[in-house]
Amino acid sequence: MDELRIYFSDDTELIEYEAIMKGYREDVYVYLKENVYKMSVYTLIRLQQDFDTELQVSGYYSVEPNLILVKETSKFEITRTINKLFSQGYFQRIKGINNIDLSQMIKIQ
Repeated sequence: MDELRIYFSDDTELIEYEAIMKGYREDVYVYLKENVYKMSVYTLIRLQQDFDTELQVSGYYSVEPNLILVKETSKFEITRTINKLFSQGYFQRIKGINNIDLSQMIKIQ
C-alpha cells in the first residue's frame, strides 16, 4: 500500500486556531509515493465569502487548484478528509508538484 504523509508547513496551535477562525488553510502538503500535492482547504462558508467578494470585484471566481472542502479547518478534520480522499483514489486524479524537496519547504518532525 502507498504511504500517505500529511504535513502542515506551520504547525503551531496559534496557526491552527487562526485557520479555524478564518475558515481556510493553505499550508497543507500531501506526500504520496514520489509526488507532493499542495492543498487548499476551505470551509463552505469561507468559500462562499470569497466567491461573493471576487464576483463583485472581478465578475468571476477562479477555483484554487487541489481545493477541498471540510466542515472545519482543524488539523484533525483536514487529516481525516485527506485520508478519506486517498482511499477513494482522489490523488490519482490531480496533479502534484514536480521536483520539490519537501524538507526545504516545511519542518519535518
